Amino acid sequence: MTRIGAFALAIAIGFLTACSDAPPPAAKKAEAPAQPISGRQAMQYTNGSARIWAADSQPLTVRSIYVPEIFANAAANNGKVEPGKAGAWEVNFASENSASVRPYTWSSMELENIHKGIFPGPPDTFRPGGAQQPFSPAEIKIDSTEAYEAAAKAGGEYLKKPGTKPPVNFMLELNKAERFPNPVWRVMWGGSVSSADYVVTVDALTGKVVAR
Repeated sequence: MTRIGAFALAIAIGFLTACSDAPPPAAKKAEAPAQPISGRQAMQYTNGSARIWAADSQPLTVRSIYVPEIFANAAANNGKVEPGKAGAWEVNFASENSASVRPYTWSSMELENIHKGIFPGPPDTFRPGGAQQPFSPAEIKIDSTEAYEAAAKAGGEYLKKPGTKPPVNFMLELNKAERFPNPVWRVMWGGSVSSADYVVTVDALTGKVVAR
């Protein structure tokens, strides 16, 4: 064997040895189960994106979106979803300077009509000075979890009634047409204020129940 042939053979053997000593590829980590969040967390998560769209944007409404899969996942793992949290939220941000409002959704998982993560919707017209007013996130002292606790305590008689209760949903808003001076949480046993079996209204600054 020539020197060149021996040298080539040595390189080949060394390459094969190196390949055999290489560590196996790391196994992909299992994706963590989707986790629900509170209304105030949803505001915080979407606020940065809204400020990029309009520097003066402020929340107009915060609405929970019921995701049955979140509750099924929790039950499968011998757990429960903390009352007051949801698998998806929609936060409408209003910009008075541009006279427009834009929805932003946050979702813990990919859904049929909602993408996982934070996604903006198309802007729409907003009329400053109307009944429904934007508010500063810094004003909100009571989270949806605390609003639920207050609502459940106030609605004890309703909750004790026999029968299956509808899923609980949440809406945060400031409506000057109503008698409430501060933003309020609507804690709704049902899909909306008009269709819910039972609604408790909680002041988002003080945590007091102001209507039921």
